[in-house]
Amino acid sequence: MKPAVFSYLRPTNLQEALTFLEEYGEDAKILSGGQSLIPTMNMRLSAPAYLIDISRISDLNYIKLDGDFLAVGALTKHKDIENSDLVKDACPLLSEAIRWVGHTQIRNRGTVGGSIAHGDPSAELPCVLTALRGEIVIANVDGSEEVLVPEEFFLTYMLTSLQPEQMVKEVRFPIIPQESGSAFVEVARRHGDFGLAEVAAVLDIDNEGHLLNVKIAVGGVNPTPIALEQVEEYLIGKKLTDEVLRQVSDLTQESVDPESDLHGTAEYRRELAGTLTVRALKIAVERARGGEKNV
Repeated sequence: MKPAVFSYLRPTNLQEALTFLEEYGEDAKILSGGQSLIPTMNMRLSAPAYLIDISRISDLNYIKLDGDFLAVGALTKHKDIENSDLVKDACPLLSEAIRWVGHTQIRNRGTVGGSIAHGDPSAELPCVLTALRGEIVIANVDGSEEVLVPEEFFLTYMLTSLQPEQMVKEVRFPIIPQESGSAFVEVARRHGDFGLAEVAAVLDIDNEGHLLNVKIAVGGVNPTPIALEQVEEYLIGKKLTDEVLRQVSDLTQESVDPESDLHGTAEYRRELAGTLTVRALKIAVERARGGEKNV
């Protein structure tokens, strides 16, 4: 199939793009990398009357340190994150997760802002952002900005709080200290497919092996990625023994609410979430001990 007829607009700056959005509202869609939008247009699942191509807005393409955050512009491509030494050093969890995003061709075109705005609960970047308690910067047409945390932004399956006249401007990933350990694990039917389940984890350990500052999120098993707060609280001050890991798996499975689909049953996804959480914790602890380098 081919997309429905649309008018093509190509702003050269953020304000111009926002003005178009204000004028055309729900009849318009933003095109950045096009890796999520174009397939839905080809299948007539989305039929915007106006397509606003923001790919020329160079001010939204950057990776930089900003206080306690690694700030990534909305038009930054996945490949740029994958190849960035700054990302590897400041947020190795993001560097590891980005390799799971689609195939090389998709990473060459897809953008960070597009992935976040699309709101797919199986996508890797929303899971990482949720685990780290990151922030999404939203631009308004009047020049003001809003800063939202993941649980405010991701509402349900493929639905965010982003309004028709707003744009994602920047995504902020908290910097991970060098002494911390992190891990991203995922299971998909084929490499490059969206995950059946995925887990992002970051933590610290003290000299005796007790866990500190544990943050974990799981994606692909709920309508949005979720932080496993009950698991995090349980783990604080504990060592990663076999009994603790069994309890972690049980708590994780109690925390998620997957649905069955063509790719797997709800029960399979629930068990997979528990297994991947245990796996991510083991890897993160080993990296925090210095036995394996953060990626």
